[in-house]
Amino acid sequence: MLIYNVTAHVEPSVEKIWLDWMEQYHIPEMHATQKFTHTKIFKVITDQDTGGISYAVQYHCENRAKLEAYLSQDAELLRQKVNAKFGDQVLFFRTELQLIQEHS
Repeated sequence: MLIYNVTAHVEPSVEKIWLDWMEQYHIPEMHATQKFTHTKIFKVITDQDTGGISYAVQYHCENRAKLEAYLSQDAELLRQKVNAKFGDQVLFFRTELQLIQEHS
């Protein structure tokens, strides 16, 4: 399993709007690509003042082929939509995580 992790740094003035938009529009569009099995949103907890609020959004993907298909077929359009909606009020940092072990 792979996780496409998108860390978003959100200006406080648009935090609620961004969270609502993620739930109502962006995450459903991501799932509509049929490349991801589920999504988790985490609020980043820190004692450092970064001038905004950070979230880690984890899109779970079954394999590399599906992630690469998303990146080549869908990512650009969905990035354009978020940029059109929020501009520089939300900044992103993207990473890929590969599950090595899971313990209960």
